[in-house]
Amino acid sequence: MSEVRLSDLSLGDTGRITRIVGGWGLHQKLTMMGITEGSMIRVIKSASSGGPVVVEVERNSIAIGMGMAQKIYVQLG
Repeated sequence: MSEVRLSDLSLGDTGRITRIVGGWGLHQKLTMMGITEGSMIRVIKSASSGGPVVVEVERNSIAIGMGMAQKIYVQLG
C-alpha cells in the first residue's frame, strides 16, 4: 500500500503513521502529543473543511496545523 500525507486524508479515514518528515523539534512536539510512527490515527476533521486537521490517537483528540499534517505520512487501512 502507498503512503499519503495526513493533510490529504478525508473525514473518517484511519491508518497507521509510517513516517514523520522533519527535524528533532517536530518529532519531539508530536511525541509529546502522542503522535509517533506506528500509531493508529483517525481523522475527525479534515483539512478540506479549513483550519487544522483534528485526529484521534489513542482515544485523544488532537488538532494539528496544516504544516505539521503535511509532514506526517500514513498508510491507510
